Amino acid sequence: MNTRNLRFRSNRVADICALYHADLDPLYGRGEVDVFLSMLFEYFLGWDRVALLLGRANTVDQSDLLRFHWALEDLRRHRPIQHIIGHVDFCGCRIAVGPEALIPRPETEEMVSTLSGGLQPPLNILDLCTGSGCIAIALKKAFPEAQVTAVDLSTPALDLARSNAAANNTDIRFLEADILSPAFSLSPSTFHLITANPPYVRQSERALMQPNVLDHEPAMALFVPDDDPLLFYLAIARIAHQCLAPNGLLALEINETLAPETVSLLAAHGLAATTHTDFRGKPRWLTATRPHPQPQLLP
Repeated sequence: MNTRNLRFRSNRVADICALYHADLDPLYGRGEVDVFLSMLFEYFLGWDRVALLLGRANTVDQSDLLRFHWALEDLRRHRPIQHIIGHVDFCGCRIAVGPEALIPRPETEEMVSTLSGGLQPPLNILDLCTGSGCIAIALKKAFPEAQVTAVDLSTPALDLARSNAAANNTDIRFLEADILSPAFSLSPSTFHLITANPPYVRQSERALMQPNVLDHEPAMALFVPDDDPLLFYLAIARIAHQCLAPNGLLALEINETLAPETVSLLAAHGLAATTHTDFRGKPRWLTATRPHPQPQLLP
């Protein structure tokens, strides 16, 4: 592509930022576009936010200007910024991302950070619906002596997760399996910590979601039927009944609008659940135990 045809007024940083805001503010809002610019300048040029703030009069070379052009075009088409950069930082781990698996969310990182800092070291960890492998990898980093098993139905997701595990020097056992299948079973059958971020978005909630999610992240990792929205939690409750150690802990992300129903479902399967609010004050994850004995998160 001839760089003379680019729409930037010049290769000055100020003009790059101006065109991003002109094109993208109507789609994402000014604050979100500022975040995009900060991430891209760090990724392309190694600049931090201070360098970006103080460098508005600086210029970039033509090859970098072209990279900013293609990133702008991708963002106009609602491609996620994380896919453009190719990775996210998650609990101190670099996790490669792509259309094979969900992009790790801050809420997931908050849950894992709480578990990593608040539990006695578990000996055996099971991560269901592992996707990119972010939860399993971060927990293995936090508890190096633990044996970690990660399960997913998707072959492309597991390929990504294996690559992420290798890149982060973590030894994790990956299994391709459908946890909804009645034939699903695991050996060994005792886990001290079971985690999952299963599909929980009802089909009727599609209208509330943004195109960058709907068009670029796997539907099988997101959506459940309106008439059976807790089917994965039912499967996980059955797995926990079989596999959770007597003093073990279950930690699950949940649909905030279905928190009471999820707690009730777990209670019906002998698990006492407590919901936890995220940084926005919404109930986004829970922990559950068998009533006796109960492990406690350390203060």
